[in-house]
Amino acid sequence: MTPAISVHPLAEQELNDTASYHNAASSGLGATFLAEAERAIRRIQLQPEAAPVVYGMVRRKLIRCFPYSVMYSVQAGTIRILAIANQKRRPFYWRGRA
Repeated sequence: MTPAISVHPLAEQELNDTASYHNAASSGLGATFLAEAERAIRRIQLQPEAAPVVYGMVRRKLIRCFPYSVMYSVQAGTIRILAIANQKRRPFYWRGRA
């Protein structure tokens, strides 16, 4: 049984904003970003403990082909997605969401 996923509202906004940004840069790139982000999230569901811990109980799963990561924690059988973080910007800005 795969664990349930809960997404922080700001993480959802980051996901949508990033897709829009990439789509504005190149038509279709936003859809590619969303597909890769969804792929990363599916892999998190299959193996939630596989990604490295980066802060407290928060883990980081890289999004393939893009400089972004899914920041998440696993508690009581639920995966909580905290951020879709750009790897080249303010590290740990999402700490207050944990």
